[in-house]
Amino acid sequence: MLRVRAAVALTGIIAVLSVVTGIVNIGSTGVSGPLAPFVPEAAARTAGFTGAMTGFLMSLSVYGLYRGYRVAWYSSVLLLPVTGVQGLAQSSVLSFPLVALSALAIPILLLNRRYFGRSVDLSVTQLASLAAVLAVQAYGTVGTYALRDEFNEVETALDAFYFTLVTASTVGYGDLTASSQVGRLFSMSVLLTGVASFGVALGTLLGPLIEAHLATALGNMTDKQLDLLENHYVVTGYGDLTEPILENLEGCEAVVVVEDPDDAKGLRDRGHEVVTADPSDEDPLRRLHIDRARGLIVATNNDAEDAMVILTARELNPGLRIVAAATDRENVRKLKRAGADAVLSPAVLGGHLLVESVFGDDDPERVVDTLLGEGPSGQ
Repeated sequence: MLRVRAAVALTGIIAVLSVVTGIVNIGSTGVSGPLAPFVPEAAARTAGFTGAMTGFLMSLSVYGLYRGYRVAWYSSVLLLPVTGVQGLAQSSVLSFPLVALSALAIPILLLNRRYFGRSVDLSVTQLASLAAVLAVQAYGTVGTYALRDEFNEVETALDAFYFTLVTASTVGYGDLTASSQVGRLFSMSVLLTGVASFGVALGTLLGPLIEAHLATALGNMTDKQLDLLENHYVVTGYGDLTEPILENLEGCEAVVVVEDPDDAKGLRDRGHEVVTADPSDEDPLRRLHIDRARGLIVATNNDAEDAMVILTARELNPGLRIVAAATDRENVRKLKRAGADAVLSPAVLGGHLLVESVFGDDDPERVVDTLLGEGPSGQ
């Protein structure tokens, strides 16, 4: 893990240096480095103003590496030689550490490839929106170049790409304009399709991220996480029993349903999956896929609410294993009649265990079996 962190940190330093050297050399028009006799002037000028852009792209790769994404590993391996070459082609004193660190980072990333295996999970909608953006850009570039006689100063494919980019992004510098009705009609088609595709792409790509951050801040699971629930345990309510229950469920997939947002946030901060809702309502139990759950533990510290939870859950999943904790010992039978498979009274159980222990009985399991009606006296 230290090697992985070193690889991520080193790539981050390179990203910062690339941005800084790009800004410093943004107006550079010549080459004074060791490759000066071999670097064409066009390449030198390009290295002068693209270094910052490469650094920003590298920053995105650093974030992906931190998250363990394989695609970030590939992009970093591709961008590191670019930053090194740009550093050789630039004249700033910062370029030399940029070249050295880029050369050092490549073998480190290659040796730690297996630690970056997480795949990017994009939905069909997200992939379609990205494809739409690329398709509009290709449509505009090819169309503008094919109709270059209908535009002022469009002579190369780069001019066509530039015109499409500024039109679709609504920047519209006005240096390249249509000179005929056909060109204007084509420009309008690029503008409409470009704005629509960019808008949809931003919504589909950034929407889930915003939703996930809001859900985390509020202590909630996202809809996507809820859809994946299966053979899980549901715990309702928050009280003295909640933390011990979750500790004993460690290693199992468990979700807690609580009504208080502060309790939900606290549980979420401690690494538990939480949904903020009234556990006695039918809708949150449906969202939790109670029909696919393995078991339900009802412990809301309110026996009346426990009964409502049990009735609702039993209706949604007749075969579900339901265990409840009764606050008052008088309500044990009532909760069983509501549909619970087993009902425990923590106060009664604790009292019996304490008395048996003081009498010298070191077999608490026998006491538990007796209270549950599973021992000799209950058969």
